[in-house]
Amino acid sequence: MPPALNFAPDVLLAAQGIRVAFFDVDGVLTDGGVLFSHEGETLKRFNILDGLGMKLLQRAGITPAVITGRDSKPLRNRLQALGISHVHYGTEDKRPAAEKTLAELGLDWAQAAAIGDDWPDLPVMARCAFSCAPANAHAEVRARARYVTQLRGGEGAAREFCDLLLVASGRYADLLEGYA
Repeated sequence: MPPALNFAPDVLLAAQGIRVAFFDVDGVLTDGGVLFSHEGETLKRFNILDGLGMKLLQRAGITPAVITGRDSKPLRNRLQALGISHVHYGTEDKRPAAEKTLAELGLDWAQAAAIGDDWPDLPVMARCAFSCAPANAHAEVRARARYVTQLRGGEGAAREFCDLLLVASGRYADLLEGYA
């Protein structure tokens, strides 16, 4: 059975050659809400679909990297469980963090993609070869993204981004076959 996903050819062409994918957290891997326990601990809700998408990227040779303005134990636990090793926590100025990751990987902006939802993500998104925004991203971010997901942040938008990169890389069908 052929894959059910279908992306526009021009979008897939724009996403070819990606070797690193930058992810924001709040509003991308989460719904953007911040919950606090009675003790004041930050709580986060992550979508399991997004996590598998990030693992599949790794299997396809695309490095997921996370740059986030926040830091919390739940976030660190989640990213560690996913095997994400390129992470920048508590980073307001995201471009230097992305440049550091690119240098560590021996890559450049032409091999990078990013998904973000708000203004602090724009400096990275603007430099990447491919940029993406969740359906519920800020209007200015959606306007500047090459692709806007059908799904909202925290509800599978990151997985849609991962799937698009996997299809563009030519690895989606063989990875899917491993589960069929």
